[in-house]
Amino acid sequence: MNHLICFGNELHGDDGFGPAVYRRLMALGVPPGWRLFATGSRGLDALGLFEHCLQTIIVDAAAPAGHPGRLTLPSAAEVSQELAIDGHGAGIGYLLRALPAIGLRQNPRILAVEMSALTTFQIGLSAPVEAAVDAAIPLLCQWIAHGTESDMPTAHCITRLESTI
Repeated sequence: MNHLICFGNELHGDDGFGPAVYRRLMALGVPPGWRLFATGSRGLDALGLFEHCLQTIIVDAAAPAGHPGRLTLPSAAEVSQELAIDGHGAGIGYLLRALPAIGLRQNPRILAVEMSALTTFQIGLSAPVEAAVDAAIPLLCQWIAHGTESDMPTAHCITRLESTI
């Protein structure tokens, strides 16, 4: 089984990128062998989602750095060095550093979007991050359908989900 895990808090503006991606992928469906999760801003209790997986993809928002809406593909090593940003729980980096402690040697693929700002208790994405949701879906569809290093055309990426996830 493979897992695509979308992190983020919709109550904090652009940190809702992960949940927005989750909703879009749920509407499209994922092929057999994949499970899709929306985890909110969970911390170490999300460790179980990394167990018994062949491949894991993480979707999350990254701290503002001057290029709102920019999609990045940070390595797990890069993300594990991050400090948690205010309102963002312990952070994905903390979670990734904990994986070896439970015997997991995964190297998840990560898709992150740079936030415009972390705005607490504001629902809705900024325009650049909303546009990034549109750009993220074809890339994630390629990874899901053909592996994370695929160059396969996006048109062949989504298989309608036949059973519930």
